[in-house]
Amino acid sequence: MSRRVSREEAWNLLTEWVESPSLRRHCQAVESGMVAYAEQAGLPPEEVELWAVTGLLHDADYERFPDMDDEENGHPRSIMRELERRDAPPEMIRAIASHADYLGVPRESPMEKTLAAVDELSGFLVACAAVRPDGINGLTPKSVKKKLKQPSFAAAVSRDEIRENVAALGVELDDHIRTLVAALEARADELGLNGPAAAA
Repeated sequence: MSRRVSREEAWNLLTEWVESPSLRRHCQAVESGMVAYAEQAGLPPEEVELWAVTGLLHDADYERFPDMDDEENGHPRSIMRELERRDAPPEMIRAIASHADYLGVPRESPMEKTLAAVDELSGFLVACAAVRPDGINGLTPKSVKKKLKQPSFAAAVSRDEIRENVAALGVELDDHIRTLVAALEARADELGLNGPAAAA
């Protein structure tokens, strides 16, 4: 029988496995987006927490095991195995598996589709915030889409994946951007996304 993984337990696990501030921030950013969508859907608090910790831990093994071709330990297999050891909810483990296309786990549940859509765009929004005087604050869909059309900007982010995952979630790109920007703005101090203007 599975057990609840609390936010505190998930955070302790993340900080144990991840030293990189940027990777921790990415995991927190994805957590923020997952919470926003879970609350938008009117889910009960325990379900909101499940979505939150799934987002927080989706890349928890990436620093230790970045080799995706390693069929035993490669990302995200190691964090999935650790969560199985802790009797975490199977839907949480499956969602983490489904965010890695190469594992071939189809995205079926709303949580799985949301994780994929939030993951790729969150990283892009953090990159956008890094080059703006006001950081994430006031970032508009128009500005984000302009950056998406610049292949050299945050080149590692797949534009095709963003489009496909947002379409699979069944939302408009502008709405998705607004939801995630609002979620990141709410935690801008914690995530260091207020930009140099705020620091000055």
